Amino acid sequence: MRVLLVEDERALAETLRRGLTNEGFVVDLAHDGVTGQWMATENPYDVIVLDIMLPGRNGYDVLRNLRELLVWAPALMLTAKDGEYDQTDAFELGADDYLTKPFSFIVLVARLRALVRRGAPQRPVTLTVGDLVLDPNTRQVSRGGRRVSVTAKEFAVLQFLMRHPGDVLSKGEILENVWDRAFDGSDNIVEVYIGYLRRKIDAAFGVRSLETVRGMGYRLVPATVAATGAPTT
Repeated sequence: MRVLLVEDERALAETLRRGLTNEGFVVDLAHDGVTGQWMATENPYDVIVLDIMLPGRNGYDVLRNLRELLVWAPALMLTAKDGEYDQTDAFELGADDYLTKPFSFIVLVARLRALVRRGAPQRPVTLTVGDLVLDPNTRQVSRGGRRVSVTAKEFAVLQFLMRHPGDVLSKGEILENVWDRAFDGSDNIVEVYIGYLRRKIDAAFGVRSLETVRGMGYRLVPATVAATGAPTT
């Protein structure tokens, strides 16, 4: 059972890591929200333990972003706060359980095992824009029933675009949600991957769906027959 523990109180995090390891869990640690979100998108976890008050990015934002990126690993929220409002926020964002500090370690273990047994809940399975279909469970993409082979990063970019069909998304928004704020390279990497995707989901089928809105960003719309002439870059 692999657990991601995102907790900025290092002494508490280490105590929990040792205890959970002794209980048979494999534990990865992150001490801030940005790192925790990146780890959750890069690795498969059976359950995520997520503190709400985190540096860099709070637990609410991390959870919201993970669910938007279709990361459905069960999440248990930890907080020093105690109130119905906080619990409501967490559950509406997609949390599966909630514990208030201080808590019993025995109760934490029992809750985690229950979440692992339950597994990731069934969420919306496929994303569809016109005849373009993305299945996050099988990590497959198809257009008009024909399979499209994409890399992991291309899949992540396309997934984010398909979560916001018709919306103009800036390079910064795509970079933050797919590469995360910890990425210190140029935002031109977004343009590179848009080009990769355009060749695979549009040019290969003679259609146009991934549009560049000059000075603003990119948007994905249902496909239309591509005009003849020089390809869009």
